[in-house]
Amino acid sequence: MNQSRCNAPSEQAGTLAFLQGELARRDPGMAMQVIETHISVILLSATRAWKLKKAVTLPYLDFASAQTRLALCQRELELNRRTAPAIYRAVHRVIRRAGGDMSLAVVPCAQTAADDGAGKGGIGADDGTTLVDAVLEMERFEQDQLFDRLAVDGALSPQLITRLAQAIAAFHERAQPLAQGERSGSQRIGDILEINERGLARAGGLLDAATVRRVTQALRLRWRQHHGLLDQRQHAGHVRRCHGDLHLRNIVVIDGAPTLFDCLEFDEDMATTDILYDLAFVLMDLWHRELPSLANLLFNRYLDEVDESTGLPLLGLFMAMRATVRAHVTATRAQEMPTRQAAETGAREAVIAEAGAYLALAERLLAPHPVRLIAIGGLSGSGKSTAAAAIADQVGPAPGARVLSSDRLRKQLLGVPPLTRLSSEAYGPDVSARVYARLRERAATVIALGHGAVVDAVFDRLQDRDAVHAVAAAAGAAFQGIWLQAPTAVLLDRVEQRRDDPSDAGAEVIRRQLQRDPGRMDWRRIDAGSDQAPALLRKSLD
Repeated sequence: MNQSRCNAPSEQAGTLAFLQGELARRDPGMAMQVIETHISVILLSATRAWKLKKAVTLPYLDFASAQTRLALCQRELELNRRTAPAIYRAVHRVIRRAGGDMSLAVVPCAQTAADDGAGKGGIGADDGTTLVDAVLEMERFEQDQLFDRLAVDGALSPQLITRLAQAIAAFHERAQPLAQGERSGSQRIGDILEINERGLARAGGLLDAATVRRVTQALRLRWRQHHGLLDQRQHAGHVRRCHGDLHLRNIVVIDGAPTLFDCLEFDEDMATTDILYDLAFVLMDLWHRELPSLANLLFNRYLDEVDESTGLPLLGLFMAMRATVRAHVTATRAQEMPTRQAAETGAREAVIAEAGAYLALAERLLAPHPVRLIAIGGLSGSGKSTAAAAIADQVGPAPGARVLSSDRLRKQLLGVPPLTRLSSEAYGPDVSARVYARLRERAATVIALGHGAVVDAVFDRLQDRDAVHAVAAAAGAAFQGIWLQAPTAVLLDRVEQRRDDPSDAGAEVIRRQLQRDPGRMDWRRIDAGSDQAPALLRKSLD
């Protein structure tokens, strides 16, 4: 939030005054902006952002000493250059010289925290300077390009979410897996639960005690149910040095590309976690902002890039844990707000309400959901992919169904990107039989794990419709078949208008499909010829 006065600890008042004066000198005439979080103060000049860590101690961090803050600034620079090298520029020591004046001294990039001792501006250094604090220099970017701002403005497009999923998946693929140690995967998650419980306790009476108790108990129960899976995933290399704080405000669009920044630097152990726990933060944030369809899209495009199906039973737990993190962090921010100033503006009450909303979300995310398999069929151009996207967030536990598309799967089987155009041979009977068989295999895997699935394919053959129904029956899952139909002119117009779509079907394909008898049709028919089709589909799930 922007504000003229900061709630940093009193011992940093002199540092803040010095920094504001120094930056004003460097950018004369620039109106200084201040952004504050519960652990940082960011000063915005014309072209730079200068980040100062607050001298605070919380259940999950200790920024009390200047030397620690310097070391963590250096670590923050190093870690964030993995994903945002264009943003992170340098670390500066804030030093006091023998005469009492403060100044900035840049820390060479190759210098480690351990090197920053006597003679180099450390506390009690031999050169007569004293380390007062540290500040991280960053390239300033447009605040309206932050993903949380884009979410508020309704500017998060499916294309941007797809690129974000690809960026996160690529980062996770590069991240270093944890070397096997003494602590198991389940122990690591248990430790996070303890940190959350201490944070909730510290929030005092700002959060509803009964809800806190229910959420805490439900989290513990779900954690115990998944001990074995958590341990298996760590053993298989899914626990890595991740971002650690991957919510919407820590993602920004730079040169058209989603860029991850401001990763968790103060606790290596907390940031070394299951990659799906890392992903769960941004999924939860989208859910909290009432953008469940975008959360589902992000989830599906991520799994298109990285096959993490084995971890599906953990996503509800992980998203609820992330919501709990935000609940106690937001409550802490409310506690730190000056009572009189907050009372005058009503700001404190709004922050408390937001903390309560996060806690309520955590409880909803832990609620049980029936396992469902939905198959959507129809001729090319009938809007199957649009229909799947319209209903997926309502199917099964959060973040909604795994959407299995024949068009995307065909490209995967043939080893080409989704938008690559294929020849007619790729749509021959043998290849199509493989595609439908693989769709059924993947759907069976997903629902066996207790998750929801939506299968999107033409399904104009009775044997294919019966076979996918049998997958649900074998698993004891609820099944619903939906057949989309539209006038021929609408189908032809839609395929002609397609751009950047995984489907290769054109007018000739539709004409061949129209000549084929689909046989007995006992799936629910829905008119997909109008813009009302998505609403009808969602209503059909009630």
